[in-house]
Amino acid sequence: MADAMPADHDLPAAAPASPGTITLARHGEPALSRKVRLNCPAYGEWWGRYEAGGIKPEQLPPASLVEIGQGADVVLVSTRRRAIESARAICDGRTFSVDDLFIEAPLPPPPWPAWVRMSPSHLGFFARFWWWFFNHHAGQETRAQAEDRADRAADLLIARSACGHDVLLVAHGFFNWMIARSLERKGLRKVLDEGHGYWSVKRLSRT
Repeated sequence: MADAMPADHDLPAAAPASPGTITLARHGEPALSRKVRLNCPAYGEWWGRYEAGGIKPEQLPPASLVEIGQGADVVLVSTRRRAIESARAICDGRTFSVDDLFIEAPLPPPPWPAWVRMSPSHLGFFARFWWWFFNHHAGQETRAQAEDRADRAADLLIARSACGHDVLLVAHGFFNWMIARSLERKGLRKVLDEGHGYWSVKRLSRT
């Protein structure tokens, strides 16, 4: 007599896959010099060129980031040119998906008189400070709107990693920080943080 087989409902349930990791990578160095001094209106024009431009040619991402790109199950990328070019360098022929959900938070120049002149790095710092703490948005995306977008981005990354998929996002320094902040609020733990430099990564995990 053949051995009896258990009914389907008697079979042990398959263990659900553990959520994969989420890695947030910043793009490479843009092909736009910061060795200038600008007033606030000129900085607004400079930032527009930064947003539209790509990265310096012949850059190589760190080998560790290329390894992450090759091992990721899902690669998502901001629609900005500098992010797309960085993703191409990281993924080395692999396909990826682009989404404007991941673009950088805006940097409207602070409302200062035209005689105040600084480097783009310093003006960018103060522009972010005014946007973050004083809600100076000049008709662009507000902090509250960007935080909502970061929450939606975090939810998308969580959903894509839920079935055990490792996810890589190639995007932007400050907005990556905002997404990481949202992911931590949603229960993920930061297991790697390389800061905010070009090609730097932050990795988060449920475990």
